[in-house]
Amino acid sequence: KIHLCLANLYLMSMDISYIHDSRTKCSCVLFLDLKRDWSDHALWWEQKQQWLLRTGWTLDKCGVHADARLIFTPQHKPLRLGLPNGATLKMRACFSSPVFRTVMGICRVLNLRHPEELSLLRPVEEKKKKKDKDSSEELYDLTDVPLTAGAQNNILKKLLIHNLVHYSLYNGMPAHFADSPKTEAVYKMLSVSLPSPAPEAIAKLYRPASIVDKTHIHTRWLDSSRSLMQQGIQENDKLGLRFKYYTFHDMDPKYDAVRLTQLYEQARWAILLEDIDCTEEEMMLFGALQYHIGKQSLSQDMVSSCQGMDDLESALKSLEVKMVGDGNILFCKTYSKKNVLLTTLEKNTVHLIFDHFPPCRPKRLTLKGYKQYWCKFQETSISYYKSKEDRYGEPIQQLNLKGCEVAPDVNVAGQKFCIKLLIPAPEGMNEIYLRCENEKQYSQWMAACKLASKGLTLLDSSYQSEVQNIQTFLSMQRSSSAAPTSQTDESINTHSLVSPRYQKKYKPKQLTPRILEAYQNIAQLSLTSAILKFLQIWQALPDFGISYFMVRFKGSRKDEVLGIANNRLIRIDLGVGDVVKTWRYSNMRQWNVNWDIRQVAIEFDGNINIAFGCVNADCKVVHEYIGGYIFMSTRAQQQSDTLNEELFHKLTGGHEAL
Repeated sequence: KIHLCLANLYLMSMDISYIHDSRTKCSCVLFLDLKRDWSDHALWWEQKQQWLLRTGWTLDKCGVHADARLIFTPQHKPLRLGLPNGATLKMRACFSSPVFRTVMGICRVLNLRHPEELSLLRPVEEKKKKKDKDSSEELYDLTDVPLTAGAQNNILKKLLIHNLVHYSLYNGMPAHFADSPKTEAVYKMLSVSLPSPAPEAIAKLYRPASIVDKTHIHTRWLDSSRSLMQQGIQENDKLGLRFKYYTFHDMDPKYDAVRLTQLYEQARWAILLEDIDCTEEEMMLFGALQYHIGKQSLSQDMVSSCQGMDDLESALKSLEVKMVGDGNILFCKTYSKKNVLLTTLEKNTVHLIFDHFPPCRPKRLTLKGYKQYWCKFQETSISYYKSKEDRYGEPIQQLNLKGCEVAPDVNVAGQKFCIKLLIPAPEGMNEIYLRCENEKQYSQWMAACKLASKGLTLLDSSYQSEVQNIQTFLSMQRSSSAAPTSQTDESINTHSLVSPRYQKKYKPKQLTPRILEAYQNIAQLSLTSAILKFLQIWQALPDFGISYFMVRFKGSRKDEVLGIANNRLIRIDLGVGDVVKTWRYSNMRQWNVNWDIRQVAIEFDGNINIAFGCVNADCKVVHEYIGGYIFMSTRAQQQSDTLNEELFHKLTGGHEAL
């Protein structure tokens, strides 16, 4: 009579069974004569939720006791990935490595460079009624592409060399996609924009209705320092693959066909689902670009559109942030909010609507006039004087734009060219509006304000290109006099080109001519140029790249929203949605996390200290975001071309990494 063992080794492959009798100290191992490759298998400790990957250690040294349940299972399992373009891809992923390294392996198969910019997140919870429809969704299968443990290590070594290793292409695609028509179809899905889904399918997609809903989106990111199995992910589960960090390094259309397409799709759906706000004119331009990209995608792919690469250097420069320069002086006249309304403007003037008030909604412009001042833009500050003759004396006030928020307030058709500035102040943020006379003046001042907010000056090498990009963007929004006013195109599906807000405001027959009118300005762009232009305009939106979290600051009794961008932290009032305060990473001295009370503490220059706890997310997610952006900023400074994975985990892993 055999007493059931206290320690059982359950083999999921069912090829080996192990029984141990604790009374007689006897063990029995049953081998089934099946030959297969076991190199990808490892032991999973179910109770401790950890992998036993140190094959040179004994079970005793690993801390395994007699009552442990160990599962002998493959490290690479099928996983369903929801891509930014809405397609679902089934492929093998590593369930034993940290998510950071798992994403690297996934991106290597998908031909996505710089995988550190992406991560995995849990899908939005769906109602039970929708699960049946999910099972019939189209599934692209890449499970036949081998990615064993040995192959994974060799792949990762090559993957770390970002700028030196370019993938071997066969018929314009990586070799492992050219094996069969099925894999070729997968690559086309990855590198070419897909047709828009039906309006009924779009209506069922999750759309955040408020800033509170936006905070829930970012609570679903997986921990990059833990494995999939440790976070409860099982074989054939569905996860989303998304760009997490909005700093796109070394973008090269010749090698980044998949990366550009998937980034475009993520930006496109963020706009259509109102995850990021834009003006009406911007929405029409976005719709025109989508329409153009859709038409181009039907006739060519990203590889065949590389003939226009020589004209894309300026567009690519806008995808990265550069930090060099000195200073310069720009003179102009300004107007402050007074009782006199000036209807005639002198050449090269800029209107300054200035008010000191605590954080609140922008005050509407009334019929009250403006008193004229002389304004000087020097270094990163705006100084204004009572008159031109007083410009050599003390200014009435000097506005330091470093660290401020810059947002456009433009209506090209209405000849409205305003710049909204939120300038940090001890009591909060001062709201300022600059109103320019024409497009040229607006382009110069907008470029100067953007650079000043980053601590750069007018002598920076990117100033002229920034001015040119703004002028190009404005010209795209300008109505084309040559375009016929009664254009129609029955093939335009306005539901897939504009957000629901404008679908409710206008009928399709009203939207179609406006989209076609904007289309006249971009109809000559190649497919790659159109995608880059779309991304450039997307990056210029005020709310670009901000991830929201619900937090409670130390000493406060109410919940607030913390926005995390690629260069700053933003404190937002939950009630009215206004920016209360902004802190730049460049002024950050240190940050730490109290893991016992789950509180994040940050110290900035000037003895500024903030501390907060997360309400609807783990503080590890916020800590990883901050550390991740700090890590992204080191990529251009690194002498080596290899990715410093150890540094990433030190900055994002917290006490577990140490």
